[in-house]
Amino acid sequence: MGQSIEEVTGKAETLIEALPYIRDFNGKKVVVKYGGSAMLDSDLQKSVIKDVALLKLVGMQPVIVHGGGKEISKWLGYMGKESEFVDGLRVTDKDTMEVAEMVLNKVNKYLVQQMERVGVKAAGICGKDGGMLMCEKKTVNGKDIGYVGEVVSVNTELIDTLIENDFVPIIAPIGMDDHFHAYNINADEAASAVAKAMHAEKLAFMTDIEGVCLDPEDPSTLISVLSLEEADKLIEQGIIGGGMIPKIKNCVEAVEQGVSRVHILDGRREHCLLLEFFTRKGLGTAIIDNKVNLYPHEEGAYNAG
Repeated sequence: MGQSIEEVTGKAETLIEALPYIRDFNGKKVVVKYGGSAMLDSDLQKSVIKDVALLKLVGMQPVIVHGGGKEISKWLGYMGKESEFVDGLRVTDKDTMEVAEMVLNKVNKYLVQQMERVGVKAAGICGKDGGMLMCEKKTVNGKDIGYVGEVVSVNTELIDTLIENDFVPIIAPIGMDDHFHAYNINADEAASAVAKAMHAEKLAFMTDIEGVCLDPEDPSTLISVLSLEEADKLIEQGIIGGGMIPKIKNCVEAVEQGVSRVHILDGRREHCLLLEFFTRKGLGTAIIDNKVNLYPHEEGAYNAG
């Protein structure tokens, strides 16, 4: 059965609503941190790849930084090795580092394959390539957790070269130190470091939550846009707590260091990137320096709950 006039008209109106966003973001760099449930569900995988491909095809310059923690845990399990975490970071001894690098490169090339399948050129790289992500050993409260790296510098030369030659860079979060030892990097931190170094227009974190809510148990309290000052207040008031604190602080730091805005998106929702980037209301939380920095077509579209 054919579509009704109302359905067709609705699609046309959605496209028209997207026009000012497409115009404003043309040629702008966008970093997408891909992880969580969106990596585990085949339908969501296809949705993310199509979203990023569309961003590319309408003139944006997307970069993907991906995780792969659950896949690493699975392969360690096959080896009879139990995963250990300290403050959300995987304790990474030499054997675990080898498995992590193997698995992340496997995931990386799979994502390249899926991007190529939809007709967009992609190149899979890791932070060791071209000395892109240089690290030092990261400790947690003075505790040595092995080959876990903290990014100290980012060389964007390889990323820039790929973008200039019409590729979508897909980056695995493996870096190295000055002695050329490999380090596993938290994917959120790697994405943030890349976005800051590129002076990206947008940094999007795909997560397993709706965004920042005044009541974490009530999705209807979602905050659509959050200024840096409001983010700090919510942390002080305890509304943002637990594992969200380091994520929000990471977002705040990225904005403070030149990323125009950071998006926290529910990666469990199909096409969440397109809905957040190209519609007035969106569906996640956008963190920006100040609400006076809203794009002209966004004025009045957001409220802070």
